[in-house]
Amino acid sequence: MSTPSGFDELIHPSTRLSVVALLAATEWADFPFIRDSLSLSDSALSKQLHTLEEAGYLEIRKEGGGRKRRTKVRLTSRGRTAFEGHVAALRAIVEGAGPAAAAGPSPEAAPAPASVTQQHHAKAGR
Repeated sequence: MSTPSGFDELIHPSTRLSVVALLAATEWADFPFIRDSLSLSDSALSKQLHTLEEAGYLEIRKEGGGRKRRTKVRLTSRGRTAFEGHVAALRAIVEGAGPAAAAGPSPEAAPAPASVTQQHHAKAGR
């Protein structure tokens, strides 16, 4: 099976995918919010943000100074496009996988066989 169009190797690792998915749901997010939401250390999150920023997927803005310095992050339009393409590629992979794709409708789609009691009631006119 070939890799679908839009699959993004940079976004695919679970930590980066989690970061980008979180940012896709908001305009801007503060560093502590992202860190706490994803249960990451400061250094682990910083490393992932730096990698995504270098690719042009994130914009990082530092505001204030000293102890009140805040780091805010947002997806760029390039990052949002890459994320949406990656999600579409993952859906294509999932939809094309497994026996359901090769054998037709899944067993859940077929009606369940009637129980013996249901068959008895039907014959008895109940």
